[in-house]
Amino acid sequence: MGNNKDFFDKEYMPQMNRIGKITGALGVIIAFAPALVLAVVYGILPKPAALATAFVAGASSFGVLWFVEPISYFSVLGPVGTYMAFLSGNISNMRVPCASMAQISAEVEPGSEQGSIIATIGMAVSIIINVSVLTIGVILGSSILAKLPESITSALGYLLPALFGALLVQFGINKKVHALGILIFAFLINVGLNFGVFAWLPGASNYLGILTSVFLSIVVMILTYNAQQKKSE
Repeated sequence: MGNNKDFFDKEYMPQMNRIGKITGALGVIIAFAPALVLAVVYGILPKPAALATAFVAGASSFGVLWFVEPISYFSVLGPVGTYMAFLSGNISNMRVPCASMAQISAEVEPGSEQGSIIATIGMAVSIIINVSVLTIGVILGSSILAKLPESITSALGYLLPALFGALLVQFGINKKVHALGILIFAFLINVGLNFGVFAWLPGASNYLGILTSVFLSIVVMILTYNAQQKKSE
């Protein structure tokens, strides 16, 4: 066990961090490559005011996710899985569920060294399958969807909520009181958003429910863990 931990800390993680940083940097370069080609080759440059307006519009809509997603998903994905998830995309609807189901099937604890490795394997498989299915979907998807009844295509919009509901039950079954408390809190926040209670906060509907629920969950679990540690002492 000691040898495995030494390998994980001294060889595996340094190598994974190095590969993750390199591939992440390459991903950023590739993402900006079309804009760089337009600027360097064709001399097409947007005005600074237009860039600033676009950035503000994007940041106000989903900027909070830049902070919430890495924090909330890290405990399940681990460091290597985080590199993979933010490079491949489809984090909430594919990577996190695949990583968590792999950990449950392997009976390992999320956040542990074993959980990190199992999450990486689960996500690697999901990426391979995702790319394969996506390639087929791009070629045949539109023609197949056009032939499906409207009742089925409209039901596809409920896939993500159903998926997260299943994950809540799977993880919450061991922490029933905490899961129920956070679920009630999130429900009340969303009711408040619907009734305009938080209208004084700019763009609150885009981030408040996720932000408060995630950080409240973190605080509650830290307090619970500390209380359990004191009792064990």
